[in-house]
Amino acid sequence: MSRDYANRKPKTAKKPRATRGKKAQPQRRKPYGLFLMVLVFAGVFGYFLWWLKSPTTEPAAPAIKTPVVIEQPNAKPVKKDDLPPKPEQKWTYQEELKNKQIEVDIPESEKLQVKLYQMQCGSFRKESQAQTLKARIAFQGFEAQVKRTEGTTGLWYKVVMGPYEGKRLAETQNHKLQKDGINGCQIWLWQ
Repeated sequence: MSRDYANRKPKTAKKPRATRGKKAQPQRRKPYGLFLMVLVFAGVFGYFLWWLKSPTTEPAAPAIKTPVVIEQPNAKPVKKDDLPPKPEQKWTYQEELKNKQIEVDIPESEKLQVKLYQMQCGSFRKESQAQTLKARIAFQGFEAQVKRTEGTTGLWYKVVMGPYEGKRLAETQNHKLQKDGINGCQIWLWQ
């Protein structure tokens, strides 16, 4: 077997396996434009800060105005003695406002009435159960009372809190009790 060494094609170097079958990726250009814009912006910002820091022109001295005298052909010269005296202005409204009293009639129906509320957290047949709930409420930092009432169905022991001057305060305490596991408290108008 003879080989033709003169007309043979030169062997090319084999590509590594990682790059076989993949297209050649174009080289990325470096962002010179972006770098240049950031550099210019930093320079302008630095100049602006320097301009703010540097003292501007010195404050100008207040201008002294000289009165302009316009001569009129047939005008009489005015002397200071011919001028009327300056009137004295005394403002009295300040003293009047200090001593002024205003009376406003408000009808009885429009007057604000403070409503008192109470919160009932339980009603039990046995006093020991009511005292247990009262103790649980006391551990939360609130004060409760056990009231004995006789109803149509017999004797009841109610655990109540209050009175509260507003419903908001009662609701706030109710939410705190609910977070601590004491549920079922009801808010009522106090009698």
